[in-house]
Amino acid sequence: MEQPKRLIDKLEATSMLTKEEWVALIESRNEGVAAYLFEKARKCQYQYYGNRIYTRGLIEFTNYCKNDCYYCGIRRSNRNAKRYRLAKEQILECCQMGYGLGFRTFVLQGGEDGWFTQEKLEDIVCAIKRGYPDCALTLSIGERSKESYQRLFEAGADRYLLRHETADETHYGILHPPELSANHRKQCLWDLKEIGYQTGTGFMVGSPGQTVEHLAEDLLFIRELTPHMVGIGPFVPHHDTPFAAEVGGTVELTLFLIGLLRVMLPKLLLPATTALGTIDPNGREKGVLAGANVVMPNLSPVSVRKKYELYDNKICTGEEAAECQDCLRRRMENIGYKLVVDRGDYCQ
Repeated sequence: MEQPKRLIDKLEATSMLTKEEWVALIESRNEGVAAYLFEKARKCQYQYYGNRIYTRGLIEFTNYCKNDCYYCGIRRSNRNAKRYRLAKEQILECCQMGYGLGFRTFVLQGGEDGWFTQEKLEDIVCAIKRGYPDCALTLSIGERSKESYQRLFEAGADRYLLRHETADETHYGILHPPELSANHRKQCLWDLKEIGYQTGTGFMVGSPGQTVEHLAEDLLFIRELTPHMVGIGPFVPHHDTPFAAEVGGTVELTLFLIGLLRVMLPKLLLPATTALGTIDPNGREKGVLAGANVVMPNLSPVSVRKKYELYDNKICTGEEAAECQDCLRRRMENIGYKLVVDRGDYCQ
């Protein structure tokens, strides 16, 4: 076990490993190595954020999408998806409810839906920031031009989430149709960072065709980008996609990678994702104990939550936001953490 421990110590000291070292460390993991890693991860977590777990109010405002990603339940070709769009007034109602519950970050997430033009999106961003100037606004609406990102930033958006999914171009082609490319996805992330967004990326763990070498490339790319946020979660199949029969990702590997990310970039905002909670009833608690420090309760109207089905068996689709928040608060307190509702900005 000494070799993987030495690699973890090196990562803690330098935040850098070679691709070969990443592969060796991931391949040699076991319970003892994981325990050693998670102890280091919690130390980093406490150093910058204490026992605070930040909440983001998630508003899933459209499940229309022009893309046809092979793993996604709201892909263009899924004729069984029950499509919806929230009106601007409905989005603002979600914000009002969330603000009353104490949320100070809203995450506006949706498919790449052309009905929401640049002007409509800017109008929604301006309205949210005008109504809630003390809140942070995160957008997660896919690949756009640099000019579009710039204008949304000037309208008031603070953060942007765009998971790269896999840094390897060939693997990217296994997961996506030919019109999408890993290089373009990465360029969007560089553009977002240059504009001044708090920028988030991430990837699926255990996606079809993924190898340890691919994971090493993901970690190398994230170290190069040095984002403010990273969201990773296990691949969970959806029954109406080409990957319906594929095996999903594991909790064990996802947790190990969360720990590695926390030690590599100690200041990260790192969610314990809904997908992790979907495949393990205690997945989000385990994620926090591995180094995560963000959870994202759903503020979307309950009537549409089941329709935003990126993968099967998504949790919390029937709960009101207050119920979900209370449940998460108790869950975090049970493991010694405190759910807080301020903006939760990246620790400079």
